[in-house]
Amino acid sequence: MARKSFPILKQLIQQCTNRSFTSTASPRAVTLIPGDGVGPLVTDAVEQVMKAMKAPVYFDRYEVRGDMKCMPEEVMDSIKKNKVCLKGGLMTPVGGGVSSLNVQMRKELDLYASIVHCFTLPGLPTRHNDVDIVVIRENTEGEYAGLEHEVVPGVVESLKVITKYCSERIAKFAFEYADVNKRKKVTAVHKANIMKLADGLFLESCREVAAKYPEIQYEEIIVDNCCMQLVSKPEQFDVMVTPNLYGNLIANTTAGLAGGTGVMPGGNVGTDQAVFEQGASAGNVGNEKILKLKKANPVALLLSSAMMLRHLEFPSFADRLETAVRRVIAEGKFRTKDVGGDSTTQEVVDAIIAAVD
Repeated sequence: MARKSFPILKQLIQQCTNRSFTSTASPRAVTLIPGDGVGPLVTDAVEQVMKAMKAPVYFDRYEVRGDMKCMPEEVMDSIKKNKVCLKGGLMTPVGGGVSSLNVQMRKELDLYASIVHCFTLPGLPTRHNDVDIVVIRENTEGEYAGLEHEVVPGVVESLKVITKYCSERIAKFAFEYADVNKRKKVTAVHKANIMKLADGLFLESCREVAAKYPEIQYEEIIVDNCCMQLVSKPEQFDVMVTPNLYGNLIANTTAGLAGGTGVMPGGNVGTDQAVFEQGASAGNVGNEKILKLKKANPVALLLSSAMMLRHLEFPSFADRLETAVRRVIAEGKFRTKDVGGDSTTQEVVDAIIAAVD
């Protein structure tokens, strides 16, 4: 089988381009979902920075809460029309039979690939130096299939679904990502020693795709060993490809190594649409104290917005935004509490706006 190209992927991840974009580029509409908790605070930060840069984007804003039974139809229509969405955290109710709007959105839009780039920022103290790991997670099936039922009172059966089609396309996505970005290794994370058929099928698909990319090193690791290796020697990992649940755990663990969820960008992409949000999901809506003090960290969503700008083919604006964020982090004067400071969200935003060239 010939290697398949992913145009939407290349728009999103290619780091270098010969094209130059200025503020004369045609503005693009982006669906904006501020979300719950600190979501409106950090999405407002993005809007302020975009306005200061005169970035060629404008936002179609929709109020959505995580406790809604379903994503409003007009919101889904907007995303399908604009093809790009920026989203704050949406609360996922625990138990009670209420499904996650995040999962609903991924399934309906077939946002099959989650990309979380976990990397250390110069000037930000972390337990490990030079962490640079990309976690690519299958986003539509596995334990997130939502197939649960109570067999008899007190006994619940939950089905994990793994298909050849979804496993193969996420593996292709991961290897294409590595190829485009000139990365050297892809590691498949699994539990095939126990789930021999389900995770076995995932591994089989990864091996078949890996054979088409002989220039990229391919490895496999059991998920429990992976967690131990991550916290002891994270430098051994480059690109990681995972089934759905493992990817959520691995992305949040890796984010913790590189500065926390408040600084990790991410995106969920499919064939036609892309949704950008904070990369690691743990604590993505913050807590009441952070919200009351207005001290939520806007860095993760700002860096996710840079990914969005690159996806929209506005690389010069993405570069300016990333450079400004890195400069503020490196200087260390304005940081929120989660990364060792005591600044408010607005103080960090003001510093980033001042740093934008």
